[in-house]
Amino acid sequence: MTLADREREWADKARRYLKAELKRADVTYAELARRLRDHGFTDETEGSVTAKLARGTFAVSFFLAVLTVLEIEGLQLTDL
Repeated sequence: MTLADREREWADKARRYLKAELKRADVTYAELARRLRDHGFTDETEGSVTAKLARGTFAVSFFLAVLTVLEIEGLQLTDL
């Protein structure tokens, strides 16, 4: 497996994890964007959140911010 393949695999794991947590919390993309804006991510919109989660590539700061606004206090790599 190439490095690019591994990166795609991890990106997909992160994407699936965030989508599952959003569903579990019953938070829509629009609500997530609003919460992110409230935490200083002023450029986030429902469209930008949708695009990031659809393609599965986003900065670790976005990933951590989503965990924060969903009030997820811990994450085990096995959860991914």
